[in-house]
Amino acid sequence: MAVILSVSLMLADKHLAPTAELRGFIGYFITPVQWVSGMPGQLGLWAEETAMTRTTLQAENDRLRNESLVLKQKVQQMVALRAENNRLRELLNASEQLDDKVLVSELIGVDPDPYTHHIIVNKGANHGVFVGQPVLDAHGLMGQVIEVLPFTSRVLLVADSNHAIPVQVSRNGVRAIAVGSGKLDELALIYVPDTADIKQGDLLVSSGLGSRYPKGYPLGEITQVTHDPGEPFATVTAKPAAFLDRSRYLLLVFSKSSELPSVNVALGEEGVEP
Repeated sequence: MAVILSVSLMLADKHLAPTAELRGFIGYFITPVQWVSGMPGQLGLWAEETAMTRTTLQAENDRLRNESLVLKQKVQQMVALRAENNRLRELLNASEQLDDKVLVSELIGVDPDPYTHHIIVNKGANHGVFVGQPVLDAHGLMGQVIEVLPFTSRVLLVADSNHAIPVQVSRNGVRAIAVGSGKLDELALIYVPDTADIKQGDLLVSSGLGSRYPKGYPLGEITQVTHDPGEPFATVTAKPAAFLDRSRYLLLVFSKSSELPSVNVALGEEGVEP
């Protein structure tokens, strides 16, 4: 019966015009059934595409996150390099302002003893470094060499309590002795008469006395002057001009005054020529 009905419908659809209208009318009812029957397949495709899209987005997010971390690390390196270039440029400008011969060195170590302020630089006897040689950074006096090895040297900073340097006020030439206080950000002037013309903000420079430090190098700035009634001496503190806790590249100064002792010894041995 099903075969006969099917054949009859096919013949009628081919030869009779009204069957086309009947087929179109029946299509209104069949279309929703076809759409509902196809929903499971469509849902499966949608779920698969959604899963693939989520996986792709997650992978893309991971890749972008990794790239962002790499770029941030490169930016940090660039910032560090820029800061280092600025420090080297400042050091170069400082060396151009000096009349003496200088040797650029790099800080490679710091003495861990909290009661001393010593640093290690990467230049030694093989580079011509000698005990007592002045050391500067781009801003002022750092200290002096106290120990020399073939490839490294130990430097005593001006803030060390065992360090002292003759100085004078650049404004009026008043002389004094600046000693380390044991703090990297503070120096003390000793035996300053209470009537001395020293004011807050005065610049201290090396006086050149003692033939250890060349004359005219900045040491620090007066930060406080205290006058105690009845005391013969004033209490004077200063802030070092050099960045004692930050400078990485330093200048070892070969001044003419540092060569005088060796010349005098030679003259003493050979005699003074007229």
